[in-house]
Amino acid sequence: MSDANIPCEQNFMLTQEDFDRFARLSGDHNPIHVDPEFSARTSFGRTVSHGMLLFSVVRSLLAQTWPGSTLNRQSLMFPSPAYAGDTLALVVEQQKAEGDRLVLKTTITRPDGETCLTGECELTVPEKEAS
Repeated sequence: MSDANIPCEQNFMLTQEDFDRFARLSGDHNPIHVDPEFSARTSFGRTVSHGMLLFSVVRSLLAQTWPGSTLNRQSLMFPSPAYAGDTLALVVEQQKAEGDRLVLKTTITRPDGETCLTGECELTVPEKEAS
């Protein structure tokens, strides 16, 4: 199955308020995410996104592009930080398709070209979407 929805792309920006809200929801209050004064003294120089906040943007795009799909597996790596206020680019590309299953490569990059998230996922796509 080849999918006309691929590649799909989305630009987005996360704010410090997004980091703070995600910290409240997840319980992850690591100061590297929520304390600008603390973060300014680290090698990052400012607050950085939670990795799972980045993944939530990926998952949202997958759900919008393939409604009713099931996420069977997901691998993720976070090679570089994502900062509040940066316009980030999410790209989803097809790696393999068999029957109702899609294997997709997911990448989020910063404006300077550094990769913040890279991963691979497998979706089961409903019959009507698979054809």
